[in-house]
Amino acid sequence: MLTAVVAVLGTLAGSFVTGALQHFAQRAQRAAEELSARRTAGLDAVSDLSAALADHRRAMAVREEIRLAGGDWSAARTESHLTRSAVTAPLLRVRLLLPELADTAQRAVQAAYDMRAADSTAALQEARGRALSASDDLAAAAGTALTA
Repeated sequence: MLTAVVAVLGTLAGSFVTGALQHFAQRAQRAAEELSARRTAGLDAVSDLSAALADHRRAMAVREEIRLAGGDWSAARTESHLTRSAVTAPLLRVRLLLPELADTAQRAVQAAYDMRAADSTAALQEARGRALSASDDLAAAAGTALTA
C-alpha cells in the first residue's frame, strides 16, 4: 500500500513539475515575442520618421533655394508644408514607442525645421548639414536602443 501511495504522489509531483515548466516556457516565449514586436514597431517608427525627415529636408532645400534666388516659391512652400505635416505622426510614434529617443528625435526634427531660417545659400547648406547630422544621430541612438 505504501508503494502505491508513493507511486501516486510521484506521479502527481511529476505532473505538477511538468505543468510548471510548461507554464514558464510559454511565459518566456510570450515575453520574447512581445520584445520582438516592440523592437519591430520601434524600428518601423524610426524608419518612417527618418524617411519623412529626408523628404522634408529635400523639400525645404528646394523651397529655400528658390526663395533665396528670388523665384516664385509658392508651390515649393506648399510641398514643404505637406512634408512637414508628414513628420508629425512618425515623430509621435517614436516618442511613444521609444521614449528614450524622444529628445534625439525632436532635435532631428527641429534641425530640419531650422533650414527655414537660412539667409544665404551657404547658411542653407550648413543648416542642411546640421539636419543630416541630427538624423544620423537619431539612427545611431535608435540602433543602440533597439539592440539593448
